Amino acid sequence: MQSVIVKDPNVLGGEPVFRGTRVPFKILTDYLEGGDTLDQFLGQYPTVSRELAIAAIEEARSSLISQLR
Repeated sequence: MQSVIVKDPNVLGGEPVFRGTRVPFKILTDYLEGGDTLDQFLGQYPTVSRELAIAAIEEARSSLISQLR
C-alpha cells in the first residue's frame, strides 16, 4: 500500500505533501488546529480529495500510535 503522504526532494524541498499534489500535509493540520473544518480546508485546496485527506489523517494517526508502542 502506498503512503498518501509523500516526501520528494524535488517537491517543495522535501516537505511532506499529499500524494499527487503540491499541498503540504501540515496545512491540513494547521487548519484543524486553528478550528477550521475539513470542508473549509477542502474548499481552499481542491486538488486534495476528501478521501485523500481522511486517508492522510488515518495514516498519521497510525504512524503516531505505532511510534508510541
